[in-house]
Amino acid sequence: MTTGPAQAPGRRHSILFVEDDRRLCSFLCRYFSSEGYGAEAVHDGEEMWRAMRRGVRDLVVLDVGLPGSEDGYSLARVLKAQGNVGILILSARQEPVDRIVGLEVGADDYLCKPFEPRELLARVRAVLRRIGPAETQPRAAVGRCIRFDGWELDLEAQMLTDAEGRPQRLTSQEFNLLAVLAERPGRVLSRDQLLDLTANRHWSPLDRSIDVMIGKVRRKIGDTGPDHRRIRTMRGAGYMFVPPS
Repeated sequence: MTTGPAQAPGRRHSILFVEDDRRLCSFLCRYFSSEGYGAEAVHDGEEMWRAMRRGVRDLVVLDVGLPGSEDGYSLARVLKAQGNVGILILSARQEPVDRIVGLEVGADDYLCKPFEPRELLARVRAVLRRIGPAETQPRAAVGRCIRFDGWELDLEAQMLTDAEGRPQRLTSQEFNLLAVLAERPGRVLSRDQLLDLTANRHWSPLDRSIDVMIGKVRRKIGDTGPDHRRIRTMRGAGYMFVPPS
């Protein structure tokens, strides 16, 4: 087991890396510890559950291909069902279907290996802004807000609240997708544009991750039914956010 310095309560986010590459684990713990995080690494599902019982984790970074009976997808599914821990899948699997499965089982983000450490750090920060401890996420007193159908999308605090002020949990990619659409009302955005704006990568005809996320965002904002009135599908072109009337 590879560990970084212990987390200072109320001050640092705690990250658990679940990865069977021990050299990578050692590097990640050193790197994230130097950036001010509490970092620990384990190497399979059983070790992960023991580590989770030892203390609260803000974020779990999961490899997909792990030794033992549980892979990263099955671990992510159970983690998401049990609590509000952030999940980022870090995997060598680069096929579109792998990213889709990762999002469907509840991961907040999916990053392919090989990766640039600074990109992983940026993605970790984005996920933690959404799901980290409340005391580390004060809501901005003044921010850019978009209001529609009783919802308020706070772009500064990265928070979506309903008409009664209750927050709606979105993954980082779901929030980014909704924000990109809502900031461009009445404009049709292709899948390629949406992927470039939200995930900084290009779309291929086999990549359905945007469609998966659109469906999730629609459900979370109540935009259901055969005729979606807020996020419209523009056949053969992409998606459009219909501005409030």
